Amino acid sequence: MDLKLKDRVALVAGASQGLGRAAALQLAKEGAKVAICSRGGPNLSEAAELIEKETGREVLAVPADLTDAEQARGFVRKSVDHYGTVDILVNNAGGPPSVSFEEIDDDLWHLGFRLNLMSTIVMTREAVHVMKAKRWGRIINMTSIAVKQPIDGLILSNTVRSGVIGFAKSLSNELAPFNITVNSVCPGYTLTDRVRNLSKVLAEKQKTTPEAVIKKWESEIPMGRLGRAEEFATLVAYLASEGAGYITGAAVQVDGGWYKGVM
Repeated sequence: MDLKLKDRVALVAGASQGLGRAAALQLAKEGAKVAICSRGGPNLSEAAELIEKETGREVLAVPADLTDAEQARGFVRKSVDHYGTVDILVNNAGGPPSVSFEEIDDDLWHLGFRLNLMSTIVMTREAVHVMKAKRWGRIINMTSIAVKQPIDGLILSNTVRSGVIGFAKSLSNELAPFNITVNSVCPGYTLTDRVRNLSKVLAEKQKTTPEAVIKKWESEIPMGRLGRAEEFATLVAYLASEGAGYITGAAVQVDGGWYKGVM
């Protein structure tokens, strides 16, 4: 299926590893020119090299700490300066730590807010005027299945990521007349480094092993396994496509059936 993404410019935040890198790789495979960001270091350059090698597409790597609004803005500005435009914006950032409510002080609340909600708002605000001028755009927010069914031990993530859903739903109505869609993707348990680390944290608290934690998750998923990053990335690429132009304001889960709700 031709998603008609050839030479579209896609910006993918938090893309040095995990789901972000998988999304950037899939968009490049579909022919998009890609810009990626993360805090920097070897993971960022390695991700850019991997995507270029596997796809033959150009990749711009921009170091940016998304908890810093100026650096988040800078990622979009530098990408637009380099490519001349932006067609697709994938808002993504690593999740805040797994801690209980009483362990979270004001500083940690503010960190989670800046990391997952404000970074989305700041990068979107920077990209929207370019998309409105060309009357075409795709904004995709990477959140979590926790926005539909909160996950124990992730109260900080549950809270701030839910704010992204409210923001996206409201913004989708404002931007629809400009042929700009705004959607959110909600991954369930997917085998990434973050999920592996989460299993270690929970194993320590529960006095068990990471393998036992993962097996418990798998037992709760109707498909009986954790997801693969490329399965998630395929949905991101579709929502970025020409064919998904009538889908907006949606929050779509990719979770193997873990979520039990009907909506």
